[in-house]
Amino acid sequence: MKKIFYSLILLFALATSASAEDKVSAILGTDLVSQYIWRGQDLGNVSWQPTLGVEWKGLSLSAWGSVGISNWSDTKELDLTLSYTYKGFYVGITDYWTDGINYFQYKNGETNHIWEAGIGYDFGFLAISWYTNFAGADGVNGSGNRAYSSYFELKAPFRLGGLEWEGAVGMVPWKTTTYDTNGFAVTNVSLKATKDFVIKEKYHLPVFAGLTANPDSKKLYLLCGISFYL
Repeated sequence: MKKIFYSLILLFALATSASAEDKVSAILGTDLVSQYIWRGQDLGNVSWQPTLGVEWKGLSLSAWGSVGISNWSDTKELDLTLSYTYKGFYVGITDYWTDGINYFQYKNGETNHIWEAGIGYDFGFLAISWYTNFAGADGVNGSGNRAYSSYFELKAPFRLGGLEWEGAVGMVPWKTTTYDTNGFAVTNVSLKATKDFVIKEKYHLPVFAGLTANPDSKKLYLLCGISFYL
């Protein structure tokens, strides 16, 4: 897994050294959320979630983090994602890490990192994506073996009442301790609305709120947040 980490550093260096005419775009911002809900799982309370990255000709390298501010005992997270997007097609690899073990501990069975591969396609009216954990501290299945924990999601955007809406349904196809499921399970049914406040035609301040239900765990969450991005 060290090779993956060093490859991310190399790609970052290549992207940041590209000439101006290659149109390198920077990604810089943060979200403030009332709850950290991910794929129907409750991962924390009020949290800051910063993003930093670069994008070049469809190739993107970004770092995303989350830290609780209402409860400092919330798990701290740092994710690195390398992805490529062409028109509606998406493919990427994400390295998820949570605190508790040395960040640079990559040895199998002793690491807190989880590596996930994802693929998807956005048709405009509907986006389809599939994600599978392939290495690291993945969960186990009913036999106690690596589960290759996976998640499949459908998203549909629409506009209503002057707001941008997005509905999503997410499913875990088989048993895994990562998502705490005993087999096929619908873990995420969500509806989110966003209002983008424009300030002096250059700066945007999106405010969002949403409902997320996890039918498998029988939980329902109402959350809200605000985004600050350049």
